[in-house]
Amino acid sequence: MSDTPKPSAVRSRLPRGLADRGPGELAAARRMMEKIEETYRLYGFEAVETPFIEYTDALGKFLPDQDRPNEGVFSFQDDDEQWLSLRYDLTAPLARFVAENFDRLPKPYRSYRAGYVFRNEKPGPGRFRQFMQFDADTVGTASAAADAEICMMAADTLEALGIKRGDYVIKVNNRKVLDGVMEAIGLGGEANAGRRLTVLRAIDKLDRLGVEGVRLLLGPGRKDESGDFTKGAGLEEKQIKIVLGTLSAQPLANPPPILAEGQAELADIDSLVLAAGYGPERIRIDPSVVRGLEYYTGPVFEAELTFEVKDEKGHPMRFGSVGGGGRYDGLVARFRGEPVPATGFSIGVSRLLAALTAIKSPIVTGAAQAGPVVVLVMDKDGESMGRYQSFVQKLRAEKIAAELYLGSAGMNAQLKYADKRNSVCAIIQGSNERAKGEIIIKDLIVGAQVGSAAKDMPREEYLALKERAQFVVSEDGLVAAVRDVLSRHG
Repeated sequence: MSDTPKPSAVRSRLPRGLADRGPGELAAARRMMEKIEETYRLYGFEAVETPFIEYTDALGKFLPDQDRPNEGVFSFQDDDEQWLSLRYDLTAPLARFVAENFDRLPKPYRSYRAGYVFRNEKPGPGRFRQFMQFDADTVGTASAAADAEICMMAADTLEALGIKRGDYVIKVNNRKVLDGVMEAIGLGGEANAGRRLTVLRAIDKLDRLGVEGVRLLLGPGRKDESGDFTKGAGLEEKQIKIVLGTLSAQPLANPPPILAEGQAELADIDSLVLAAGYGPERIRIDPSVVRGLEYYTGPVFEAELTFEVKDEKGHPMRFGSVGGGGRYDGLVARFRGEPVPATGFSIGVSRLLAALTAIKSPIVTGAAQAGPVVVLVMDKDGESMGRYQSFVQKLRAEKIAAELYLGSAGMNAQLKYADKRNSVCAIIQGSNERAKGEIIIKDLIVGAQVGSAAKDMPREEYLALKERAQFVVSEDGLVAAVRDVLSRHG
């Protein structure tokens, strides 16, 4: 007897920060993205695709919304010793694509892209290392009309997905305004980068903590409900007053030039969206929006869902931001050494899909696809198997999804298999039916209704339902009978 130990089985486990997706979620995501694409195309944007992997120096050493801009990227070295990285968003690869194809592309260049991006970050609730984005960008114009159009398209996209007006808002701010506020309180320059970040983080919490919570974070710090203390920016009262005044749109007596420039750009966007019929209930200027401090150079946008739903424990919750973007006039310039203005917007597909599922948007609730018609195997001799396969081929020839059961189970288990496949109907032919040239059509949805309605339904109605659940047709009537069953259930 051999003493050689058996190899241990590999433990099946999903890496942290990643997720598997089943057919229902995939179908819902596909329908959602088709609707997004439809809206983007209405605005004249065209599709483009860039690869998952780029040269590391092409992606640059900064991530949007990252505190440590040289972190967060999955990288590896090629056999020629060049460093490659998985893309962390869809914008940096677009900048490389536009720079590489600059002379042949129309300017402004309007494009959209969808795909997975990768962040080498610590995973957490709702924070994944791989997730999907859907972007649209206009490259080659500095016009505020391009920024306004991006905001209007974001609003139209959310409504096209079934989010009602009043349940969302597109909030707009300007990086120049934020930089101007920092200058006004004496926090300009590289030496104050750390304190600036603390101040901007505090501003970003206005919606959640309110004015008093932000005031504490701008000053000495704040203790939350659990007793945890967050150290503040340590600003003086005069500085705090300037910051809070800007958040409530109070003008400064002597605003720095960059602040005035940012406010003028916001005024242009506001007038353009108002002229197009997008009031502040849909698109509004909001000085508290803070995004991509290493990334954006002008206007910044955030799509926020404002409705409440109940979480798994019945507590009220809001999804908040489901997308955002802004003007990034420096990305393409990195490759060309000349200014190339650009602006864009990115939707977080998974978060928006979760929100649409929560409100039961028809875009996603109607997305589950019916499984194939399953042809059961009652006899396994060569002649019978050939006959069953011919049924499958007849259905497929008529563009009806169908499969031959390829397992070894009996009839009941095969029907359970068809249920798990979300099949609408099953095809059965035993030796008795084969001798008569007939087939049994089993409507699995009506069959389930029969099982649950037997006690409560009048006998005549019950028998009529039972006849619909299972009936016999000739072999020649297979396709027509299956079409009839499928049409019953949409």
